[in-house]
Amino acid sequence: MDNEPLSRRVNSGTVLAQMLTKMGQVKVTQVKSAIDRSKRQKDTLKALGLRKMHQTVTHNATPQILGMIKKVNHLIEVEHLA
Repeated sequence: MDNEPLSRRVNSGTVLAQMLTKMGQVKVTQVKSAIDRSKRQKDTLKALGLRKMHQTVTHNATPQILGMIKKVNHLIEVEHLA
């Protein structure tokens, strides 16, 4: 899989790579609960502004925000806004 071109991979890494090149905005929605997650992951969700399930927030796609998204990508859905 490492030899596949980045454009063929379908995962959050691809989405993050595309966002880094465009530096627009991202819409982040929490889709899984933070219960039984580490304090660090809970704090990251809080820093992203996510407090409840299915809550959606919009952020500028800065490297700091993209790093937080990468750390909790299993709990959220990310949509790139133009």
